[in-house]
Order: sequence, then C-alpha cells, then structure tokens
Amino acid sequence: MPAVQSPYQHPDGRIERELEVKRSRFITRIGHADSRQAAMDFIADCQRDYPDARHVCWAFVAGNPAGGAEMGCNDAGEPAGTAGKPMLSVLEHKNLGDVVAVVIRYFGGIKLGAGGLVRAYGAAVQAALDGLPLVWRRPTTNLELIFGFEHEDLVRRLAAAENAELGDPVYGQQVRLPLTLVDDRVEAFSRQLTEQSRGQIRIRQDDDRQPTDQEETGL
Repeated sequence: MPAVQSPYQHPDGRIERELEVKRSRFITRIGHADSRQAAMDFIADCQRDYPDARHVCWAFVAGNPAGGAEMGCNDAGEPAGTAGKPMLSVLEHKNLGDVVAVVIRYFGGIKLGAGGLVRAYGAAVQAALDGLPLVWRRPTTNLELIFGFEHEDLVRRLAAAENAELGDPVYGQQVRLPLTLVDDRVEAFSRQLTEQSRGQIRIRQDDDRQPTDQEETGL
C-alpha cells in the first residue's frame, strides 16, 4: 500500500446486521480490506455463506479515502446504480478506508422500485456501520537515535511516554536505536530529547512513512 498522507478510520474486525424492508431481507457484512484482492476474498466468503442468495452486492475502499484509495462496487443483478453505488456512497460519506461492505438480499415478494432499493441498500450499510468498531490509521515516521550509554534510560523513558515502537539497539562506541513514532509527535519528542540531553542525542529521520493503527470508538 502507498504511504499514508493523513489519518483515517478503518474497521477493527467485522460485523453482520440484518434489515427488513417490505419483507425483503438485507443482510449486511462489513469488514477490513486493505487491497482489492482482500475485498474480493471477503466477498467470496459471503457468497459461500449465502449460496442461495440472488443478490450479493458489494462496495469497497482500499487505502486512504483522502487520496490514492482504490474503490469498487457491484450491483450483482439489481438495477444499475441501485445497490453498489449507494453502498459506496455511505462508506465515502463516513470517510472510511480499508473497508469492504457486502449486502445479501433475499426478495420478499414486494418490489421496492429503484428509489426504494437505493434507500434500502444505503440504510443497510449505515445500520451495520453504527455498530462497527473502528481504529485510526495514522502516518508514522521512522527515526534513528544515536547517543551515549549514559542517555539510554532517558531515551527509553521518553519513548515509552510517546508509545513509540522501539527496534533492536546496536551497541558500539555509541548506542544506535531505531524507533517508529506517530508523525504529529515527532517534533515534541525531538525537542524533549534535545533539551534533556543538552544536545547530546543525534536524531536521524527516515522519510519512509508507514501506517499504524490506534484504537478509537466506532462512528
């Protein structure tokens, strides 16, 4: 996946909900998918779980919804534009990424019409999203800290306070310690290191950003 340029939310696990509209059953399953292939695998699982369903409609957003995400949707036999597109619209409106939504419909004998289908598929996805747990995916920066042995306790204490992810240190004449930190804390963390070590800690930055997840409540 390309580097993340801004924070966004994505599913933490999966959820399944059912909505009935004029006797038609709309079974919605939503989960995590960070690529088109992951979304297709998720959809295939739904098709296997509901082999007798006439319509297995879907939509996905793989990547950052703010830019660079791959998106897709399918009406799966419903009139064009009445299922996949309204499902995708709900995902986009919620600004979700790395997400796939599948709605399985069992016809109840009463035709809903194009407008009714659009509303039903959108409502089915919205109802499932209301109970879906989410996490934040935020951009991070890789740093390498170079310091004397006397500063190791200070470095580890400040890194722990920032929930930084530490790599394996390399011990030589000085200590080299790689770590990964959420972008918006890099400036403050660097300032604390410099001030508390009186400029004795060197900080090298790796521009190769990677996404990381942080827990957050659902929408």
